[in-house]
Amino acid sequence: MQPRVDEAGQGGDRKTAPDGATGKRRWGGRRSTAAPYLFLLPFFAIYSAFLLYPTFSALWLSFQEAVALDTPAFIGLDNYVRLVQDERYLHALRNTTVYALASVFILSPLALAVALAVRSFLVPSANLKSFYRISLFLPFITSFVVIALMFGLIFNKDFGLLNSFFRSIGLPELNWLRSERLAMLSIVLVGIWTYLGVNSLYFLAGLQNIPHELNEAAAIDGANRRKTFLYVTLPLLRPTILFVVVQATIFSYQLFEIPFLLTNGGPSDATLFLSQYLYEVGFSQFDRGYAAAIGYSMALISIVLTIAQLLLYRRYTR
Repeated sequence: MQPRVDEAGQGGDRKTAPDGATGKRRWGGRRSTAAPYLFLLPFFAIYSAFLLYPTFSALWLSFQEAVALDTPAFIGLDNYVRLVQDERYLHALRNTTVYALASVFILSPLALAVALAVRSFLVPSANLKSFYRISLFLPFITSFVVIALMFGLIFNKDFGLLNSFFRSIGLPELNWLRSERLAMLSIVLVGIWTYLGVNSLYFLAGLQNIPHELNEAAAIDGANRRKTFLYVTLPLLRPTILFVVVQATIFSYQLFEIPFLLTNGGPSDATLFLSQYLYEVGFSQFDRGYAAAIGYSMALISIVLTIAQLLLYRRYTR
């Protein structure tokens, strides 16, 4: 008598896995489900310890009076009320805003002009275009200490490069870094030199994403270069312009190294920026609560300006 064969063609004597093996498979399944979270755990632990905790701790500290090692005392919104009554804070806010406006309305158009020049017939060779791309990025990756030392020598009143040039053409010497009228201009010029190249690369990337067929179609329709730029190139560059303007605004309100190393906020607070004032209050006066309030005011200003720029972008792209 033949043994009964199942549908798979195997004999009726089936082998079943022991209970222990089944348990191991189930436990292995649980381990494989939890494994991704275990791999992510170090990241979230570091992120929470070094970003989330300091962020919320500083927010709570901004509502307290905490000077040096004294026990913090809750004072509500007094630190924020103090901001609008602090003349030095308002002066630093005005200086920072002037620099931000220069970054948006002077630096950004210059960066666009440089990108157009590199993209156009002014730089015909492909190898030369690559050289310009590399050279434009170098100032951005240069240390701020090196930049400050270099421009400290350029702006020096006695033996600086600019005053030597002025003497050679018969113009009077200028005290670039010690004049209340010229100190902010000097900081703006250094900022333009530092960030012009990288912003030009942003615009250059945006220009390369514009199909060349659109320019050819505009030329066939009789549009000259000016009209092609105004009605074809510029509208298609709006996302890039938005990115450049937003990041220029945010970086302007975070600027610290260049004015700190070149002028240290002087003369007479002519180049005092918000980040410098925060540093002075927090690490010289040790007023930790007020410094936290200054920091959050800077973050709030950046957020509000970014939202305003996004709303303007949406309005003009409808």
